[in-house]
Amino acid sequence: MARAKKIMEATTDPLDAMLARLQLSGIRDQLDSLLDEAARANLSARETLILLCEREIARKDHRRIEMALKLAHFPAVKELAGFDFEAQPSIDPKQIRDLAASRWIANGENVLLLGPPGVGKTHLSIALGREAILAGYTAQFITATTLVAGLAKAHGERRLDEKLLALSKPKLLIVDELGYLPLEPDAAHLFFQLVIRRYETGAMLITSNRSVAEWGTVFADPVVATAILDRLLHHSHVLTIRGDSYRLRAKRKSGLIKTPSAGDGPPVGSASLRPVTGGNTFNRDHNPDGGGSSS
Repeated sequence: MARAKKIMEATTDPLDAMLARLQLSGIRDQLDSLLDEAARANLSARETLILLCEREIARKDHRRIEMALKLAHFPAVKELAGFDFEAQPSIDPKQIRDLAASRWIANGENVLLLGPPGVGKTHLSIALGREAILAGYTAQFITATTLVAGLAKAHGERRLDEKLLALSKPKLLIVDELGYLPLEPDAAHLFFQLVIRRYETGAMLITSNRSVAEWGTVFADPVVATAILDRLLHHSHVLTIRGDSYRLRAKRKSGLIKTPSAGDGPPVGSASLRPVTGGNTFNRDHNPDGGGSSS
């Protein structure tokens, strides 16, 4: 009887109804405990309101981040704190921290992470994607093969505009493993349409095991490759990782494979990419495989 009375009072409580109407679920669900906390701390009315608003914002931020991480489709949980910068000295930690601030995403710029397999490109791309979500942006992760397959399927079903629109919505689109498999000419043209849709409006982060000078081979059409790079590199940050694969390094430590001697040539998995120097920012008058600094 007492429980039924309490439920009835809760449903007729005007404050509870107003909090529900304003969608202040964080305050509504914790109101009594928050008011008790404010009383114990002897907070003023203004300070109590600040406390209530802080908890509401914290609840909304937590739910937003949870939903955004789910929609991003990251294949694993990777954070910058877990990246071994000492193992990859070609990477400037300060530059990565600058990118983690996500200003480039707000400006609709692009990041290209280039290097051989296993050097941490995917780890960094996921970590930067997580930082973007924490900063309030939306992100989506997809492999290059899955992306072009989806575009080709949509094109065949006459849904290409719909697919391109969906891929244009995330503020950051991460395309992983571009160049591991060559693309068909039709797929290259579809990828070009995506780049056009996102040009200067949505940021892209692309990882590739090929230098930009080799992208004509990747896209099976040098003309299309040049057009793609022209837009991607207009406002961009290009990071070239030169080093050995984490997986190969672990196997060498365990003795499963032999560490090459000085006369054995370059180590397996070493990069053949030329490093990009300067600010790593390009404009339209770029040299695709060289350095430069302008935006």
